[in-house]
Amino acid sequence: MIATHEHEFEAAPGLPEPLPPGEKMLWQGVPQWRQLALHAFHVRKIAIYFLIMWAIQLAYLLDSHAGNHEIAISLIKSFLTGSVALVLLSSVAWFSSKTTVYTITDKRVVMRVGMVLTLTFNLPHKRIASASLKNFHGNSGDIALSLYPSDRIAWMHLWPHARAWRLTQPEPALRCIPDAQAVGRILLAAWSQERTTERIVAQSVPLPTQSEQQQEGLPA
Repeated sequence: MIATHEHEFEAAPGLPEPLPPGEKMLWQGVPQWRQLALHAFHVRKIAIYFLIMWAIQLAYLLDSHAGNHEIAISLIKSFLTGSVALVLLSSVAWFSSKTTVYTITDKRVVMRVGMVLTLTFNLPHKRIASASLKNFHGNSGDIALSLYPSDRIAWMHLWPHARAWRLTQPEPALRCIPDAQAVGRILLAAWSQERTTERIVAQSVPLPTQSEQQQEGLPA
């Protein structure tokens, strides 16, 4: 899914500035809002909770020998309260999806997120230690990115675009994206290529000679 312009200041959809010469976009997409509602905002679990509370309330009212009218009014109020909460959560999930764009290039992962305050995270492949894929029903899933300890991003800045229960070392995540396995292969290929290029460059750098080491105060 290709993103469209969400903000006028964007040089390109999901990008705060044009890609540098030589950098190629490999994939761009947004979270599926229904999956985001289920797995990030836990709408299904909260709905089950409300149903259990509704059943407990019904059992209590029947045991207290309340009148039919009183039982109906109480249950309707509880049902409406739960329905409003679920609608609000689903709306937040939809808005979060609408304001999010994930981009993978051959050099980095770019995450433009934020429902109120827009933030853009540039994650170079060479600063990504590892990645993990979590599949959901169908072909959607999460791709969590493990960063090096020196590159810590606050969990509150990432949520809900973060791996669950990783608070001390938050992991940015591409949440609820379609064709997650295919996207994971694209990311793995770009990450591996960048690491290979980095090793080749490091190996091609000439080592200083003994005289140069002595001039610079390095141990010979």
